[in-house]
Amino acid sequence: MALVRTSGARIAAVCTCVPTRRFDNLKDSAEFSDEEIRKVTGMAGVAARRLAGDAVCSSDLCVAAAKRALDKLDWSPDSIDALIMVTQTPDYFLPSTACVVHQRLGLADHCAAFDVGLGCSGYPYGMWLAAMMLQGGGVRRALVLHGETPTRFSDKADRSVSLLFGDAGSATALEATGSDGGDPWYYALHSDGSGYNSMIIESGGFRDRFGSDPRKHCVYMNGALIFNFTIKRVPALIDETLTGSGFRAADIDYFIFHQSNQFIMKHLCVKQSLPLEKVPIILKEFGNTGGASIPLTLTQAALTRPQDRALRLMLVGYGVGLSWGSALVDLDPKAILDSVELDNCTELPA
Repeated sequence: MALVRTSGARIAAVCTCVPTRRFDNLKDSAEFSDEEIRKVTGMAGVAARRLAGDAVCSSDLCVAAAKRALDKLDWSPDSIDALIMVTQTPDYFLPSTACVVHQRLGLADHCAAFDVGLGCSGYPYGMWLAAMMLQGGGVRRALVLHGETPTRFSDKADRSVSLLFGDAGSATALEATGSDGGDPWYYALHSDGSGYNSMIIESGGFRDRFGSDPRKHCVYMNGALIFNFTIKRVPALIDETLTGSGFRAADIDYFIFHQSNQFIMKHLCVKQSLPLEKVPIILKEFGNTGGASIPLTLTQAALTRPQDRALRLMLVGYGVGLSWGSALVDLDPKAILDSVELDNCTELPA
């Protein structure tokens, strides 16, 4: 896909939600030896993660985040014209999780609501879709929700995934600004379906509805292939976005990467000559939360925000699909960044 440019939108708020339960990889893991745990967590950079309870879905985390955003902005639910739910851990195959969330937020029937089934690259894709809708007219306000509960599809005995993943949800509130809405935003979005089976849950879908092997109902990840894919594709993605937008790396305040793995992220920084202070890493306390890790980083990384200008951010997602994408956006000084926690014991709607 060629670099795409949009205009006439602003980020009003980014709110995120994580479960209250904190799992300490070193203290709470029972499936592996201490040496194995130290080796995996040391390379990945994940000391602790947030785990959703068995009754908590991505939608619950995203609803909590969305309610916080609407409350902070004092936006009426009936002012939302579009709801995009990005997730690979839906409540149901049918109906769409977006419709479930639409009902729980009390949105009006003029609001378009639909799911996007992307994972690690899903946040830039969701932002692009929302910005296109706002630019096109008719949509004044939109919510992009991205949530994942990967700990619920991870095999606890598989150290390649079980010590890495955490759960999180997010809500990004955007609104149309018209023709005088500041600098344009840029997106570069790519896919390579030849690697679809490098990160996959083989059973449970309609290809293998009731597979008898319980391991195939958990995620399989070819770590070496994903690593090679990342270090090949992400540097080129960053260069493509900078070249197409006319900016230099020095013009970007922060590069917000999908929080995949500390070793991978630092390798990308070296390869692209990016200063570490421009690449926040929150893996230590939250782990890899899928594509929701990008908005989670925005709310958890204590970004330095000037009061007299917008931050210029490059959001970079990559992984399952294979899929990768970037969004070069502005975050103005008035935009709200906030977070909330969800108690796993809280009674949730069916």
